[in-house]
Amino acid sequence: MTTTTPAPAPARTRDEALARITAQGQRFELRVEDVRGQQLEVFAHRQRTLGELLRASADHGDRPYLVTEQRRITYREHLEQVAALATALRDEHGVTKGDRVAICAANCPEWVLAFWATTALGAVAVGLNSWWAGPEIAYAVDLAAPKVVFADERRREIAGDLGVPVLSVEHDLPAAVARHLGAALPAEPVDLGEDDPAVVLFTSGTTGRPKGATHSHRNVIGAAWFHLLNDAVAAEMGMPPAPDRRFFAVTPLFHIAGLHNLVVPRLVVGDTAVMHLGRFDIERVLRLIEAERVTSWGMVPTMAAKLVEHAEEHGLDDYDLSSLRMVSVNSAPSSAALKSRLREVLPVAGRALGTTYGLTESSTAATLASAAELAADPETVGRAVPTMQVEIRDEQGERVPDGVEGEVCLRSPLVMIGYWDDPDATAAATTPDGWFRTGDLGILVDGALRINSRRSDLILRGGENIYPAEVEAALETHPDVRECLVIGVPHPSYGQEVGAVVVLTPEGTASAESLQAYVAERIARYKVPSRWRVTTEPLPRNATGKVIRKEVPLP
Repeated sequence: MTTTTPAPAPARTRDEALARITAQGQRFELRVEDVRGQQLEVFAHRQRTLGELLRASADHGDRPYLVTEQRRITYREHLEQVAALATALRDEHGVTKGDRVAICAANCPEWVLAFWATTALGAVAVGLNSWWAGPEIAYAVDLAAPKVVFADERRREIAGDLGVPVLSVEHDLPAAVARHLGAALPAEPVDLGEDDPAVVLFTSGTTGRPKGATHSHRNVIGAAWFHLLNDAVAAEMGMPPAPDRRFFAVTPLFHIAGLHNLVVPRLVVGDTAVMHLGRFDIERVLRLIEAERVTSWGMVPTMAAKLVEHAEEHGLDDYDLSSLRMVSVNSAPSSAALKSRLREVLPVAGRALGTTYGLTESSTAATLASAAELAADPETVGRAVPTMQVEIRDEQGERVPDGVEGEVCLRSPLVMIGYWDDPDATAAATTPDGWFRTGDLGILVDGALRINSRRSDLILRGGENIYPAEVEAALETHPDVRECLVIGVPHPSYGQEVGAVVVLTPEGTASAESLQAYVAERIARYKVPSRWRVTTEPLPRNATGKVIRKEVPLP
C-alpha cells in the first residue's frame, strides 16, 4: 500500500513562512559569508552576476517582457536585441569590463535594452536623471567618464556637447541593434565578480552636487531576491502568486524603484513590465491599467494623491481596474490620511497596501510593513528585511535603546559599495564597522522602525530627493542675493514643495519671478522653488552663525 506525505499546512505568519523557506537546504537558505570584509548574512543559492540573470531569461521564451501602448517585446526578442546592442558597444565603441555607459532618457524599452547590454559586458550602467538641467548632466558625465552616452532627443538638446559620443535613443540605438541582429551575446568577462560595480544611480548631494551611488552585481541581484523571497513567503502562506502577473512600470528607471525593484526582478521571474511613457497623466494611466490588465502598481505618494483626487472628483466607475491585486506606496513618506483615502477609493489597497523604507544607497527596501502591520500602526515602515540589519545610533555612534530617537543605520550585502569617485563622501557615510549612516532620524520598538524625519533638511517632493544646499548654491550665484535659505513646505499632493527665503543685497531689485527663471536655467525644474519670500531682513542666526531654521517664517 502506497502512502503519501501530506503537504505541510500553510504558514500562519510571515515570520513562520520566512523560517521555513530560509532554512538549510531550501532555495532561500541563509548563511554568513565574508562580504567586502564584513561577516554578513547572504542567500546561499544566489546568482553572482547580472549576466547570469540575463542568460537565464531565455527560458521565458515568447512571454512578453516589455509592453507599452504601441509595442510588445518578448523575452526572446529582448535577449536577441540585447545581444546585438552589446556587440555594437563592444565592437564599435570598445566597451569592456569596468567601462561606463550612461543612459539619459525618459522611460522607454530602449533604456532597458541599454542597461542589460551594458551590464552583460561587465561594464557599468550609469543612469542619469532625465529631469536634470544641462549643467547637472554635464557634471555627472564628467564624474562618471562614460565611453558612450545614450540619450533621447530632448536630453541631447538640453545637454549640448558632452565631449563624449552621444547616441540617440530614437535612431542610433535601433540602428546599432539592426546592424548586429543575430549576433551571439558576448561572453561575460571571466574575472567579473559579484562585488564589481554594475550600476551608478545618482542621489542629491549635501554639498550641492549629485553623488553617484554605486551598486555592485551583488547589490542588484540582492534587490531582485528581495522580491523573489516575498513571492515565496506568500506561497508558503497559501497565497501563491498568479501565473500571469503584469507590473506597472511608471516610476523612473534612473531610480532603484523602477530599475532594481521592477525591471530586473521581472526578468528573473518572467513577468511583464507594462511601461507608461511620457508625462504622468492619470486618465491615460488608468486606461493603460485597464487595457493591459495590470496586476501590481507600486506608486509614489504623488501618484496616489492624483489617483485619489481623480476618484473623489470623477469616480473610477469608468475604468475596469479589477485586475489590480497589489498596490503599494513607496519612495517617499506618505501620510496616514493619504493611505486612508486611497483605501476608500481603491478597495484593493485595503487588502494589499503595504509600505517600505529604503533609499538609493540600500538598493531596495531596508524594511517592510505588510498591509496588516500598516493598518495596526499607520506610522510604521516595518521591520528589517532578510539580510538587512537596522540599528538606531546616537551622535557618538553608539546603539540606543528601543524607543530612543537616533540616526537610522544599515548594514547589509544590499548596501551600495560607495559613491562613485568620491572616497570622502563614502567615508563620511560609513562607520568603521561597516554600517551605512542614512542621516534619517527614527526609532525602533520591538524591531519595528518609525521614521521621524528624513535627513533633517532634505526635501522630498513627490519621491524626488532635493537637498537645500544644491538649490541654495544656485541661488547664491545671483548678484542680487545676499543670503538665502531653502526649505520644504507642506504640499497636499507632493508631500513637500520647495520654498525659498531670499535676502537681497542693499542694491538688489530681483523679484521672485526673476529669481525663479534664473535658477531654472541651472538646476532641474523639480528642484526650483515654487514658494518664495524675498526680503532685505537678515536670516536669524545663533551664536555660532548657524541659521535658526525654526525661526524662519515659511515662504
